[in-house]
Formats: sequence, C-alpha cells, structure tokens
Amino acid sequence: MPQIFSRSANIYSKASIGIAGLVLVAVILIGGNVTPYTHRLRVALDQPAPFSHKHHVAELGIDCRYCHTTVEKSPFAGIPATETCYTCHSQIWTNSPLLLPVRESMATGAPIEWNRVANAPAFVYFDHSIHIAKGVSCYTCHGPVDEMNLTYKEFALEMLWCLDCHRNPEAFIRPKEEIYNPAYKVPKEHAALGRQLVEKYGIQKEQLSDCWVCHR
Repeated sequence: MPQIFSRSANIYSKASIGIAGLVLVAVILIGGNVTPYTHRLRVALDQPAPFSHKHHVAELGIDCRYCHTTVEKSPFAGIPATETCYTCHSQIWTNSPLLLPVRESMATGAPIEWNRVANAPAFVYFDHSIHIAKGVSCYTCHGPVDEMNLTYKEFALEMLWCLDCHRNPEAFIRPKEEIYNPAYKVPKEHAALGRQLVEKYGIQKEQLSDCWVCHR
C-alpha cells in the first residue's frame, strides 16, 4: 500500500499539538487573569466598622459629596474623617458596639484605617475631578453603590474597560445634574444626548486614547 502521508507530516502534527497546547495555556493565563475571582469582584472587604452605603444613601438620602468631600476638586475622592461620622453618631446609635471604632477614633484622634475597595495601580494616573466635570457618574465606575450593604468592587477597572469609555464617551456620560443620582435612568434617545453632552462639556474624544492621558 503506498504511503499516504509524507515524513514531514509527523513534524507538522507534533508542532500543531505543541502550538495548541501553548494557545490553551495562554487562554487559561489571560482569561484567568480577568475573572471575578482573581479581581475579587463583588466581595466585600473587611472594614474597621461595617458601613452600609445602602442605608446611608438609599434609605437616608445622603449625597455622595457629604462624605467624599474632595471628589469634585482633586484626584482623590476623599475618605470621610471621623468627625464626619460623628456629626450624626454623637446623637444616634451612640452606644452601638458596631460603632466602637468610630468612638475610639474620636476619643484618641487616631484616624480610622479604612480599606480601599477600588485602587488604581501606581503606574496609572486617575483624577476623580475631571471625570465628574465631564459628566461621568460615580455609579458608572463604582456600580450600584446605593444598593450595597457592604461595599464591594463591581468592575475590575482594567485598561480595556477604561478605554471603552474613553473611545465612546457619548455612551456613558450623563447630564451633570444627574451625576450623583442613583435613580437616574438612561433615556431611549441617549445616543443623541450623549453626542450633545460630549460637545457641551468639551470632551476631546480624539485624545482620550493617548497613552499619556493615564500613564504619566
């Protein structure tokens, strides 16, 4: 019987198996690096005191800026000082064991060491104030914070995720008066509204994908 495959077919078959193996490993490594598990998405971090955004925002109606005082004027949104918490808790829930760290901080003057839920890497420059000024809502990046009994990270906040907005800002921005509104509903005509807001807020879309915007 004549030989069907040439001797080189053995080399090609072995090479194809090796390449397939490398591709599989790459898929596992790259895919596994962006899973909710590896980024600890929707996992609430332990905090010195259990703080519920749902209670304070959705139920009591406290504005984001009451606690995050520098979000409109600096890169850092700001973590509330103990005095901010004590404005209310010197009058209500004054003996709650859950608020013992707050009372101790007030008595000693030592700040409460909250654990950061969302934190950009050191090689990434991020400025909260410019995003607020251009119509990006807190809820666009941080998810439904007003529904969180304990705060967790909703999105991985990776580069491709950020670039999706930088390349198509009209799909994500809101009117500035709706930035802090957790009940805001995206209107059906948002495509046209988004284009109008891009022009109104002076968003230079063609430059937002440049490397220097985030890596300085």
